[in-house]
Amino acid sequence: MNDNYFSRLFHCYKNSKVLVTGGAGFVGSNLVRKLLEFEADVTVLDDLFSGSEVNLKGMDDISFIRGDVRDKKLVDEIITSFDYVFHLAARNIIVSTQNPKEDFEVNIGGTLNLLLSLKKSKTIKKFIYTSSVSIYGNPKYLPINEDDTINLLSPYAVSKLGGENYTTVFFENFNLPTAIVRYSNVYGDFQTVTNPYCGVIGKFIECAISGKPVIIHGDGEQTRDFTYVEDAVDATLLAGVSERSTGEIFNIGTGIETSVNRLISLLELICKKQITIKHIDKRDIDNIRRRVVNIEKIRKKLRWQPLFSLKDGLDNTVKWFGNNMKL
Repeated sequence: MNDNYFSRLFHCYKNSKVLVTGGAGFVGSNLVRKLLEFEADVTVLDDLFSGSEVNLKGMDDISFIRGDVRDKKLVDEIITSFDYVFHLAARNIIVSTQNPKEDFEVNIGGTLNLLLSLKKSKTIKKFIYTSSVSIYGNPKYLPINEDDTINLLSPYAVSKLGGENYTTVFFENFNLPTAIVRYSNVYGDFQTVTNPYCGVIGKFIECAISGKPVIIHGDGEQTRDFTYVEDAVDATLLAGVSERSTGEIFNIGTGIETSVNRLISLLELICKKQITIKHIDKRDIDNIRRRVVNIEKIRKKLRWQPLFSLKDGLDNTVKWFGNNMKL
């Protein structure tokens, strides 16, 4: 984050009351850490289904509530006077495929609970809903724009879009200030492999460091737009305070398409070792062949752009894993 970003966000978030749902998760804990740098008064709501209190270690200034966004009574009790609510609590794509009903209840029902409670708030400045580029499915054109055709290929994509739609409706009908960000394959520090829902980059790095073979589903030529977590957090925080983000939807990515095979090559370069690869059949959730998003909208409206190249982000992540991974 450059000095201009830091100074602007510090001024906006200092002493503000902030709720982060899913704040003990991978992206959530990184967001909380940054908010504490800005001297915000942070409350975390997390049921610890995929998150961990370990991710919040050393953050003594936060208030932690172990609870579920499906609990309407709890949500009503805690949402009283927050300035900002960052909603990251969700069941991920693997869980959603295994249990679509729970996916619906958490990702859509939980979001609606928050919005209904916030509708009565007199202090809320922005509700920021974190969505996913999974909603685009297999796109007709690349890079993908925010207003391109939606192609739902998983229960997770359905539920994340459902949360988006409710967020938009509460902005349009009830004047609730909202912003929606769509993450693209976020990776980085605190993406621990002990978590069964850890992303592909975390798993690859763990294998590279420990000398185990990397498992690739399919031929490895499938592509993604990999986003370093610090960039994703900065964009999310900027969307939280910018007036130009209100009622808007933004892609958060890099605008650079990278194949899984290219990712492995970069890791070999960074780790300075050859990585053994084992190809296996594709899974049901591996139904997206190519993905890269257009980030011109957030660049023009919010003056945000990613600061980390894939190589730099991977280098930071490898160092973090090297310091924190127990072999």
